[in-house]
Amino acid sequence: MLYCDLLRVTVLLVAGVASVLGTVSVVVANREGDSAALIVAGGWWFVAALAGLVLGNSARAGEAVGQVLASARTATSLPPESPGRIALLRLWPIGAFALATGIAGWIWPQVAAIGAGYAIGIALLWRRREAAVTAIEDRDGVRFYVEPTSAFEPLKLIRTPGLYRDRAPSAKPPPPPPARA
Repeated sequence: MLYCDLLRVTVLLVAGVASVLGTVSVVVANREGDSAALIVAGGWWFVAALAGLVLGNSARAGEAVGQVLASARTATSLPPESPGRIALLRLWPIGAFALATGIAGWIWPQVAAIGAGYAIGIALLWRRREAAVTAIEDRDGVRFYVEPTSAFEPLKLIRTPGLYRDRAPSAKPPPPPPARA
């Protein structure tokens, strides 16, 4: 599985978890008539979104993936595992978090609201990491693939030749020739 794809799936999955947990907390708090929980949840979501936006800037995204990319081993062949299996091995804790927090949120809406805030912050914090990896791949003409490892082990990447010649050039196309009069 491409590292860029894993990052994209992670951000989308965490954003989806934030949406579901936010919905659970609003529905349960509204059902119980707990307006204070909704007000506090809204404030927490705003703070989490602001923190994710500030801390997830481009410079920090490059720093965050730099060490993982630098430690990637070079290979000429792709990992044999399927992308779905690699994604499941790496991302199942997000699903477990969503399930546990969602179930608890039906009893205590504050739990789902807090979990939604954390998910909002993480999704916004990680939103630029894919672009940072893509920029490095385009610059160096390589591709980074994820090795199949458990979610409890550090992420390991494989660097392969990126078929640079097949990519569209990142520069602007030449201007059209001047029109003849």
